[in-house]
Amino acid sequence: MPSAATERPLAAATGPETAPDASTPAPRTPSVAAARPRLRPGGEVARSAGIAVLSLSLGVLLWHWASAVNLDFYINFENVPSPGKVFASFLNHLGTEIFFVHIAVSMRRILISYSIAAAFGISIGLIMGRSRIARAVVMPYIEVVRPIPAVAWIPLAILMWPTEEASIIYITFLGALFPIVLNTLHGVEQTPEVLVRAAQSLGASRLAIFRHVVLPAALPSISAGLAIGMGVSWFSLLAGEIISGQYGIGYFTWNAYSLINYPDIVVGMLVIGFLGTGSTAAVRLLTRPLLKWQKRTR
Repeated sequence: MPSAATERPLAAATGPETAPDASTPAPRTPSVAAARPRLRPGGEVARSAGIAVLSLSLGVLLWHWASAVNLDFYINFENVPSPGKVFASFLNHLGTEIFFVHIAVSMRRILISYSIAAAFGISIGLIMGRSRIARAVVMPYIEVVRPIPAVAWIPLAILMWPTEEASIIYITFLGALFPIVLNTLHGVEQTPEVLVRAAQSLGASRLAIFRHVVLPAALPSISAGLAIGMGVSWFSLLAGEIISGQYGIGYFTWNAYSLINYPDIVVGMLVIGFLGTGSTAAVRLLTRPLLKWQKRTR
């Protein structure tokens, strides 16, 4: 009969009955997410750009087909110029100086009015977010004035300001102001209160809390408000240029409609779209360095 001493080596030799070593990590089964190939940042950008180009190409083809067959099904394309005519008109305007004057004047108006709106909007939003009294005083004015469209401001703006240029900049300023104010206010209100209390318990002053806690927490909303405000500022600018302007891409588009020049109408619309898209992208690019901490926390 084997002894206990001889049973121990036999038990040690049999692998299935031995207890697993705690220091040995258990084998991991590969997950589905890990098995998927991850694209590099450059690859993701290229794929997104390719999808965007394909989508725009399909839109242009649909536009060409609708104008070629004079589609009249709820939407009438009988008088809508084809993409070829619009592109030819655009190339023709590229050889004229007045076309670039219209673009430069609109860009200058946007730069002035948007800069003023950004400075006032961020300041007012931060003050309202940290002061209940300021919020109670200013918010009624914002809620009453904000729904008024830009076109409705034109007659009063002409009466208030000494020049048409100042009235257009004022209307554009109002369009960009309210999205920036409200998004800044929302960002300040969404600051985690636990972070504020933690900073207070460490002896931080109100200025230090505002600078190192409240402002960084509100930056994503401020960035979104700046991007939205840029888009709304273009809408307001064009409304002012159509009614009271003599130069600008909005005046160019309205003048083309008055002269029944349909290709130029579409040229003006597309230029407005590309300028608005480019300026919004520029705002996001300028605010991106302020949001680097978001990538580090993910």
